[in-house]
Amino acid sequence: MPEIRLENLRKAYGPVTVIENLNLTMDDGEFTVLVGPSGCGKSTTLRMIAGLESVTGGSISIGDRDVTRLDPKDRDLAMVFQDYALYPHMNVAKNMSFALRLARYPKAEIDSRVKEVAVTLGLDQHLDRRPGELSGGQRQRVAMGRALVRDASTFLFDEPLSNLDAKLRGQMRAELALMSKRIQKNMVYVTHDQIEAMTLGDKIVVMRGGEIMQAGTPEELYRRPANRFVAGFIGSPTMNFLSAELQQEGDALFVSGPGFQIPLSPERTQSLDGRKDRSVQLGIRPSAFAEDDGSGSLTLPIVLSEYIGAQSVLMSELGGQSIQIEISTAAPIPAGESRSFRIDNEELHLFDPQTEAAL
Repeated sequence: MPEIRLENLRKAYGPVTVIENLNLTMDDGEFTVLVGPSGCGKSTTLRMIAGLESVTGGSISIGDRDVTRLDPKDRDLAMVFQDYALYPHMNVAKNMSFALRLARYPKAEIDSRVKEVAVTLGLDQHLDRRPGELSGGQRQRVAMGRALVRDASTFLFDEPLSNLDAKLRGQMRAELALMSKRIQKNMVYVTHDQIEAMTLGDKIVVMRGGEIMQAGTPEELYRRPANRFVAGFIGSPTMNFLSAELQQEGDALFVSGPGFQIPLSPERTQSLDGRKDRSVQLGIRPSAFAEDDGSGSLTLPIVLSEYIGAQSVLMSELGGQSIQIEISTAAPIPAGESRSFRIDNEELHLFDPQTEAAL
């Protein structure tokens, strides 16, 4: 399986540049997820890899082949679109085998490939049905099956689950994850949903404004975000951000703001040497809070409480700024009272207020 390399990739529509100098390598057999808000350039990047969008500048290589100017049919790619794009008058078997029949594969080979992929996707009992007789999830599986029977080196997915309801999306995410492990092919997947990105991707590429903000494993992006944008985009509920200052007292360094003063660990103090008395943006994930016996460093009012079973998501205030807290609870926590919390020091994130880069 070849690696995919995007080098100094650029895309412009007339005077408007939407992607500028994008560089990315996707390794053999890797499930890469391009994620970001609407308009960030993720789908445009995918369509350039597929050959559906022309490249303004730079190059695209698949293995040792430069495919920048090749037609889509010559790139050894298969693509699954957001809408199923199935032929309504054809049954499942004919929809899945359409490209193979067009390429005049032998009938025995077509039947063999269709049956094998149908079993993998749980469609083997529905091969004689037409799309109108299938559920949304089944139709999406047929669209995936149509790509899989081609046995391409690389599979491209353009927000394939966005038309499904929440329960079906969760089910299809699990099926996609299992499928990627079974077939061990290169996969490039576009989504705006960070939960899809975190659960599916070997590598996640977070984009904004046509640029890559950070690329890495789900754990790397969650634990060590490179900047405030990545920190706020990855993770649910989203990270809290508070205006604060670094203040030194003796050998100790604190991150302080209205209503809070949180000591930093010796390791963090050493890494921030020379940054005392400067403004920072403090990032705290909602899950970094834990209730304690009242000796915690923060006593916070509960403004709103959402009980979701084993967990509660609380809305509170700290230094006049709204924050969210996510904690494990056996029973609902009523709004209107105050609770004492401690914060895991390792879960504190600091960002430069001007550049938004992580400190």
